[in-house]
Parts: sequence; structure tokens; C-alpha cells
Amino acid sequence: MTSPSIPSLAPSPAAAAKPLAIPPTGKTACVVGSGFGGLALAIRLQSAGIATTVIEGRDKPGGRAYFWEKDGFTFDGGPTVVTDPPCLRQLWELTGHDMAEDVELMPVMPFYRLNWPDGVNFDYSNDEAGLMAEIDRVAPGDAAGYREFLNYSAGVHDEGYVKLGTVPFLDFKSMIKAAPALAKYQAWRSVYSIVSKYIKSEKLREALSFHTLLVGGNPMKTSAVYALIHKLEKDGGVWWTRGGTNRLIAGMIRHFERLGGRMIVGDPVIQLHTVGNRVSEVETKSGFRERFDAVASNADIMHSYRDLLSTSKRGKDYAKKLARKSYSPGLFVVHFGLEGTWPGIPHHMILFGPRYKGLLDDIYDKGVLPQDFSIYLHHPTVTDPSMAPPGKSTFYALVPVAHMGKLAVDWDEIGPILERRILDEVGRRLIPDIHDRIVTKFHYAPKDFSTDLNAHLGSAFSLEPVLTQSAWFRGHNRDDVIPNFYLTGAGTHPGAGIPGVVGSAKATAGLMIEDLQA
Repeated sequence: MTSPSIPSLAPSPAAAAKPLAIPPTGKTACVVGSGFGGLALAIRLQSAGIATTVIEGRDKPGGRAYFWEKDGFTFDGGPTVVTDPPCLRQLWELTGHDMAEDVELMPVMPFYRLNWPDGVNFDYSNDEAGLMAEIDRVAPGDAAGYREFLNYSAGVHDEGYVKLGTVPFLDFKSMIKAAPALAKYQAWRSVYSIVSKYIKSEKLREALSFHTLLVGGNPMKTSAVYALIHKLEKDGGVWWTRGGTNRLIAGMIRHFERLGGRMIVGDPVIQLHTVGNRVSEVETKSGFRERFDAVASNADIMHSYRDLLSTSKRGKDYAKKLARKSYSPGLFVVHFGLEGTWPGIPHHMILFGPRYKGLLDDIYDKGVLPQDFSIYLHHPTVTDPSMAPPGKSTFYALVPVAHMGKLAVDWDEIGPILERRILDEVGRRLIPDIHDRIVTKFHYAPKDFSTDLNAHLGSAFSLEPVLTQSAWFRGHNRDDVIPNFYLTGAGTHPGAGIPGVVGSAKATAGLMIEDLQA
């Protein structure tokens, strides 16, 4: 087996240069929310000399990348898969800094271990020889088809991510301009459909299509454009931030403040005041109220319009439109710390259930809580022991569930039952004495996403990433009616996931900087 293909994280020439002095422009901006999209936008604005304030309502920054510390364990609440490190490094390089000053990225190998109820494992990585050996073992006869799929993924990656991922779609003409490339790659088809065109094995079809679930999409419905994720991971690798994803957030804040940015934490924004067709002031719960030349929201898109812009006609009108759209599922996450270490359990596992399409139908269409489930199991201590006390391990087990608009259950009642069922399944397949080893545990349900993050319907990824809610059909990076109000994050183009929301920040920053210079 050849050694894994891991891209270098050495500083680029730009990062190694002397830090740049950024002259102030005299313009001011506010970013509501400190998720990855909000912080990436704030860094870009501050790097351009725009005095930027980030306002976060919760007691810690990070948005969905929140974290908890319990009994010596660190539990990351949100994204755990870091891909495309260059999109993050750019945020430091803008001012001649090096991301390594603030963040240490560690390679994860294999990227994922996929496990089926019949006991078959598939180790998924960008180690070419190792991956082809896995394909020959699990899906004999599919090697040639996989290579064809990889070529497809590379093409759609170039068109959908490299060329369009950081370009704002502000009018329908921009969508028409992109249409030929989308048509060439049959973007109206689903990821699962495209994978099935090349792959015969059902296990390998699942292995190459499950990624859309990590950004809230149903593999059976999400546009084939999202097949680009395979190429993104293959080229850039899969990474972990030492200390947890929360340390990547902390590093971004450290860099933002180094540039002169201002953070306000623990004080939720309650109103974006407007005068005419412009946002005039930002008001928080504590009574803070300040004027800004431009305001961007990294908050949930429905919350931004329905609640924060509730006194404006635009807010009310667009909230009604958003209410008619489809939203991604909720998540139910069990965080637990165990006695013992588990070197045989890799950092990321997918424990597939007995059904694939049927389970997805239950979650996305029928809105029922099924008896079976697929589990994403996160085990960071196998890469980074600092996430738990010595001799102990940190885990979380995540299952997608229908959002609260489709699944009407009492999560206070159902939560403990589902938690037990998930732990039982992890125990049955991996850790037989799991209940005896638990040191600490808690769960996080769609109700918590709704309460803590103002997530509409408890959705974990905002608008569902289907073709009719992508690019121009998604929330626009700059509002159509309020010209100094902008969006960044999962609800706007290009969508959820760290590369997606960081890409949205780049698109939005370009608009804001240009508008503020006019």
C-alpha cells in the first residue's frame, strides 16, 4: 500500500511574507452571528480596512461549531470534518499571516470507515492504491466505473466549486449563464442516480453518495453537482483541528481581533432597524444600539428575515416566501465519554442501517421516526487524545431525523429513548460493554437547534440543497430590496458545510467591499 496522499500545509509565499498594514476606509460593518461563515466574512472585511463588529448571542462563539466541556471531556457540537484547508488559509494570507500561527490541522486517515449490518467494512480515503484495493474487495468489478465517476466528480468540482462556489448569484441572468455547465453534468439528476450510472454495487453506491447527508441533502434528491465533494476530499484530504473544531473558531477570532476587529458575545441581536430601504441600526437584548454602513447576517435565514427584520416590509414578505421552501432535516446527537481507549475505531465512521432509500424516505418525505437508523460516529480521541482525560475517549453518535415541521414528537420524552437505542446499536456493533463504560453523556435534539440557534423547524443545515433551492434560487448574498443587508452561511449560496459557508463569505465580502467603496 502506498503512503497516503496528504497535501502540504507549509506556509505559502504569501503567508510567509511580512504582515500587511491595512489602512482604514472609514466604513463600518456588523456581522450578526459568529459561525464559520460569519467569522470568515468578518476577517475579510477587517482585512479590507472596514471596521467590523461581530455580535454573537450565545455565551460562546461558533454558531453550530459550539462546544461543551464536561467531566474533563471536550465535545464539539457541530462540524467535525475539515476539508479544503486552502479556503481557510486564505483568510490569514489576505494580510500576510500564516494560519499555523493560530491553528494546527492534523490529517485524518482513513477519511471514513463505512460499516454495514452484515459486518462488511470499507475504508474510504485518498490513498489511491488502498482505495482501489478496498473497491476490489467490497465491489469487485466496479473499479473501472469508479474511475469514470472520479472523472465526473473532477469535472463538476471545477464547474460547481472552483468557478461558481464563491460567485454571488444576484439575478436570474447569472443562473442562465451557468446553465450550460450544469446541463453538461446533468445537474437535474441526483447524486445517487449519477453514482449508480457508474457503479453496480449497492454498498459502493452508498459509499459514494452519503456525503450529501453531511450538508443536509438527501442523496436521492440532491443535485448531482454535490458529487464534487468526492473530488474535494480526494485532492485536499480530511483534517482535524487539534483541540477540536472549536479551536479553529478560536483561531479565527484571534486573527480577527489581531486585525482590530471587535467581538461582542452573549448579547443576542433582537432587531435590525431600517429607514427607507436600508438597515440603519443594530439593536441587541442588552440595549446596545449602533449604526453601521452595512450589516450581514450569519444567523438562520428565516430568523434573519422573520424576526430580526420583523418591522420592515421586506422582512415580512421574504419570511412568507421562505416558509414555503423545503428545509434540511434535523439531527439527534448523543455525546458520550467512555472509560478506555479504542485504537481500532477510526476518527469517522458511518454505521449504515439495514435500509438506505427507505430510511431516507422516512426522514425527508414521510416525517416518521423509524425503528432503524444510520449513525455517523465521531471518535476524535483516536487522532487527538487531548479531547478526553487520560485513558478515556470522547465520542458522538449522530442520526438525521425529520425536522420539526414534519416530525411532531415531544423531544423531552423521546430523546432519552432514542439516546438509549443509539447507544445500544453502537454497543452491539462496536463496544459491547458501552453502558458500563459511560462516564458522562447528554443528547442534543432538533428542539435544541431551534432554541439555541434559532434554527427554523430545528433544521440543522437550513434550506434543503436541491437544485431548485441552489445558486440564484437560494438566499442571495446581497438582499434584493435592502441594498446594505447581506447574508452569509448555510442559507445562502453555495450552502452548508465548512467550505460552503466559507465560500459564501468570500462571495458576500466581495459585494460588501465593492459597495462600501462606491
